[in-house]
Amino acid sequence: MKEPSKEDILLLLEREIKKTKATIEDYKLSSGPIAPDDAIGRISRMDAINNRTIVQTAQRNAEEKLKKLERMREGIDSPDFGKCINCGNKIQTGRVILKPESPYCVKCAG
Repeated sequence: MKEPSKEDILLLLEREIKKTKATIEDYKLSSGPIAPDDAIGRISRMDAINNRTIVQTAQRNAEEKLKKLERMREGIDSPDFGKCINCGNKIQTGRVILKPESPYCVKCAG
């Protein structure tokens, strides 16, 4: 696998940031409050509340991912960029491509 350039990684981060922001907006739209006067029935209301909780958790996870992506983008010019913050070894190219927000190599992430 060809080693990605800093520009390639920056493009990847920008694309992932844009996608994550859109996902967060989608979650915000679908996690609105359930009005008590909606005639959806008690069981359906319980399902709706449960689903809302799941969406809110997914939204929080996406917001955390966005913070990590933005931190990675900010640190791209650092001499330590691309090195695992735990062991100091180079993060494998495939890992950078699949999980650009992670500051850990596969071994340390596990």
